[in-house]
Amino acid sequence: METQIGNLSLLFLLLLLGSNLSSVLSWKKEEFRTCNQTPFCKQARHRSPGSCALVAHDVTIVNGELTAKLLPKENHENPDQDQSKPLILSLSVYQDGIVRLKIDEDPKLEPRKKRFEVPDVILPELDDKKLWLQKLSTEEDSSLSVVYLSDGYEVVLRHDPFEVYVREKEGKRRVISINSHGLFDFEQLKVKKEGEEWEERFKGHTDTRPYGSQSISFDVSFYDADFVYGIPEHATSLALKPTRGPGIEESEPYRLFNLDVFEYVHESPFGLYGSIPFMISHGKSRGTSGFFWLNSAEMQIDVLGSGWDAESGISLPSSQGRIDTFWMSEAGIVDTFFFVGPGPKDVVRQYTSVTGRPSMPQLFATAYHQCRWNYRDEEDVENVDSKFDEHDIPYDVLWLDIEHTDGKRYLTWDTTLFPHPEEMQKKLAAKGRHMVTIVDPHIKRDDSYFLHKEASQKGYYVKDATGNDYDGWCWPGSSSYLDVVNPEIRSWWAERFSTEVYVGSTPSLYIWNDMNEPSVFNGPEVTMPRDALHQGGVEHREVHNAYGYYFHMATSDGLVKRGDGSDRPFVLSRAFFAGSQRYGAVWTGDNTADWDHLRVSVPMILTLGLTGLSFSGADVGGFFGNPEPELLVRWYQIGAYYPFFRAHAHHDTKRREPWLFGERRTELIREAVQMRYMLLPYFYTLFREANTSGIPVARPLWMEFPSDEATFSNDEAFMVGNSLLVQGIYTERAKHTSVYLPGKESWYDLRTGAVYKGGVTHKLDVSEESVPAFQKAGTIIPRKDRLRRSSTQMINDPYTLVIALNSSQKAEGELYIDDGKSFSFENGAYIHRRFVFSNGKLTSHNVASAPGGAQFSSECVIERIILLGHSARPKNAIIEPEDRNVEVEMGPLLLKSKESSSFITIRKPNVPVASDWTIKFL
Repeated sequence: METQIGNLSLLFLLLLLGSNLSSVLSWKKEEFRTCNQTPFCKQARHRSPGSCALVAHDVTIVNGELTAKLLPKENHENPDQDQSKPLILSLSVYQDGIVRLKIDEDPKLEPRKKRFEVPDVILPELDDKKLWLQKLSTEEDSSLSVVYLSDGYEVVLRHDPFEVYVREKEGKRRVISINSHGLFDFEQLKVKKEGEEWEERFKGHTDTRPYGSQSISFDVSFYDADFVYGIPEHATSLALKPTRGPGIEESEPYRLFNLDVFEYVHESPFGLYGSIPFMISHGKSRGTSGFFWLNSAEMQIDVLGSGWDAESGISLPSSQGRIDTFWMSEAGIVDTFFFVGPGPKDVVRQYTSVTGRPSMPQLFATAYHQCRWNYRDEEDVENVDSKFDEHDIPYDVLWLDIEHTDGKRYLTWDTTLFPHPEEMQKKLAAKGRHMVTIVDPHIKRDDSYFLHKEASQKGYYVKDATGNDYDGWCWPGSSSYLDVVNPEIRSWWAERFSTEVYVGSTPSLYIWNDMNEPSVFNGPEVTMPRDALHQGGVEHREVHNAYGYYFHMATSDGLVKRGDGSDRPFVLSRAFFAGSQRYGAVWTGDNTADWDHLRVSVPMILTLGLTGLSFSGADVGGFFGNPEPELLVRWYQIGAYYPFFRAHAHHDTKRREPWLFGERRTELIREAVQMRYMLLPYFYTLFREANTSGIPVARPLWMEFPSDEATFSNDEAFMVGNSLLVQGIYTERAKHTSVYLPGKESWYDLRTGAVYKGGVTHKLDVSEESVPAFQKAGTIIPRKDRLRRSSTQMINDPYTLVIALNSSQKAEGELYIDDGKSFSFENGAYIHRRFVFSNGKLTSHNVASAPGGAQFSSECVIERIILLGHSARPKNAIIEPEDRNVEVEMGPLLLKSKESSSFITIRKPNVPVASDWTIKFL
């Protein structure tokens, strides 16, 4: 009888999963809500400019902040406005040109519930940077209150109509503003009246909405802006296109609502796996500014086209161009940040000073990762690993998807397929390699499963609207979801990653968090119902976009605990939110093996970098479908420059390891992967720059050339750091491509050393061997030219410096080195050098901060120096302070290159990488 029941349950599960997988595994637009099907969005979009009736009263300084009450005017057109319930406004300012504006219901009036404020995103140390306001001044007959922001900027609160903006002190030119068009609306919580219908229905699902409408919307204007960027995640262009205005028909807003969207379409404002409500503006005349709304509820954002407000009658400063945007959210409070820039790197630095700098990855994580759903068993793993060695292709990480588990129970192993997991991992570790296993947030509801049993007993699951453990369907079937919004539950989850609990794991095993939007196959829009309940009565609608962030955080903390705080974690997450950069890497989700998805991967990764998530990439080759060999090769060639470099594929696709497409394709893929390994010292240095400043590894061209208008909407090419420009090839059988090389200085082809003029679009012949990549004149790039099986085996290898001289015969670059794995670098255990070439001399300077308690040393040397663009032909060089003479000869740019060109080279100067020295060319 038990067997019969089990078979019937299995049949039911297969039928249910089958019916849901049809909607999950391919893009079905009708499964997801549009703005018109989302009441808060539809309502907000119908508001007219000037409809906000709020006026600022009782403006004063309290505890170093400007505070005010926002009360509605007497307005016969809005008879329903409750004038007895003011909103409370508080405005604080911080070092480095940061403004925080909060607006919420008055807690003294005891609203029905406390509106949700997103915890554990803003760094606690932000409070240390707060500037305590001492006074406010008034202008225009006291209708404006003005407070200090920084030496060049001030913040203005207009009382009637209510408006907040930042302006320059000199000239009073605006930078950024909120409610300049009077579209602000804040639905306060109210008591349900008899006969009112608060429920919402979509596709057979009912949202009880026990607190009714609680939406917020407002307009934000960016002055002297040519384009706006950011607000991931969308498969669309880097520069955000207008969604409303003259000539724009039936366009959706950019949606921010974390969803499991398989085979997503490109060029769409539809929301994908992650949400970061941070927008950056940039323009030639003024520079860059940014706006961030800390809110984890669903959000919809319109970019308003020119002329959208032609009939509003509102007059804004006519001397300044601007881009207007309209922000709408289902719940939460107004908790917003203005960043004044004025440069693009300034804004990213300001934003990450609030939400956190990107974590410093281990060295191995910056190398190449090999993944598939699924490597079948230990024999398959061993075979794939050995084939990489056989074909001389380096790699660092082998990944296992869900089939490695015992019946989709995470932190377990299928003992038939993987009977010796520890031995398997140790074999990889012996070659300096690592393994990653998948761990999703849905827990199989099985009383014999240790995780479910303990989580259920402790009450650690998200509840449904009735207060019972929420039961949804995902890969294991009936599943419940950990309430990781609760810090206690996050701490418990983190402890599950000890090798004692995660039996079969070793210290060389790291983690992949997938499906953490969260994905629920039978839920509304393939996710959790909005009226599900978290700790403290918080509705899921309020926290949805941050759920995956908290799961990522807890998993990352677990790996730190596993290593007793000495081992940097590596956790890849599909869902993300503001602050996710502190906990690991992300990727662009379930893309498709076609040229359009290759093309859109670049703006998606650039957008993630602009919004703090520097460690990001796209599935090389495309997750769905079978790439043609040419597409796969091109994807490897550009993927080698992604910050996160991983190949991945769906289990229904043909196997596509690099050696399965013929000898020539294997050679081309090998060369692409080897280029990444050669450049690992440069990449690792860039990851350290991101870790200290927030400036991303992969950058839009305009981040390095902020005054060059030709770069502002260019998202086919990108910068890797400040030294490399990479141009993708996005069409099959391409014979030519156009590459714009910005700036006044020259560029050197990364492989041939050929020189190209800057500030010009070049039409180049395309070869199958590589995508166009160039080193900027005036830079120095560190490389490691001895190729090994993995990055770990390269640690003690010597370095090569490639010096690309500019028109002044100068260049500079940096190199950062640490142990590649521990947190000792935080205590000063690292080497940081700056190399400067000037006046015919190359000098190595120490730029490490004052030494802390820890020390790091390296015996590595510089074994090769290559000089590009030198105006003379030196014969010898002297190394000081040793007063040692070395010969200068002509040599190749790449050791295995087929190119015949040769360049000024010093072979084996053997100067210590950690020391001060000077090499004078004679």
